[in-house]
Amino acid sequence: MAPSFCIDLGETEKLRLLEIARQSIESGLNGGNMLRLDGQQLNGMLAAQLGTFVTLTRNEELRGCMGTLESSDPLAHTVVSCAFNAAFRDPRFAQLNTSEMADTRIEISVLSQMEPFAVTDRENLLSQLRPHVDGLQLEDGHYRSTFLPKVWEKIGAPREFLQQLLIKAGLSFDYWSETIRFQRYQTISFGEMDFFPVHGPE
Repeated sequence: MAPSFCIDLGETEKLRLLEIARQSIESGLNGGNMLRLDGQQLNGMLAAQLGTFVTLTRNEELRGCMGTLESSDPLAHTVVSCAFNAAFRDPRFAQLNTSEMADTRIEISVLSQMEPFAVTDRENLLSQLRPHVDGLQLEDGHYRSTFLPKVWEKIGAPREFLQQLLIKAGLSFDYWSETIRFQRYQTISFGEMDFFPVHGPE
């Protein structure tokens, strides 16, 4: 099922964003600072204000993932900061080092605008969730978590998807309340392996 929104990213723009992400990480490795971009040179979708996640993998294992659900910055700038944060500020991993860079692959997910997801109860939510299409954000007081649509590749059933999202937020798998709120969104994802399937970028 195709996404029900339009993020018109061309192949050239996707390649440019992947290039920017790698340059930002390399800038961090070389001098400790993320890449600086000239905003005057940004146009089209590179200047759009959209949420973004950057995921790093090494030998097909997660090596870092950081992002933002919404952003007031141009997309190119958001990619720069998310790539840098995925490499050096993901608390689950040690900072990426130079020896790992050649084997590290970058994937970018660009998010649509958040859509309020009005549901009456758990079963109503499960009946409306679209596997492999919807990303879901949960909020209840100070509890918050999100799963990108990519998570459906590992969690194929809506019930388990919701249960794991609740656990990620620090709640029990069967939790529900009158104050719980959801928003959903879709993504376009693309990675270096889509363009450089054998050796990665030179």
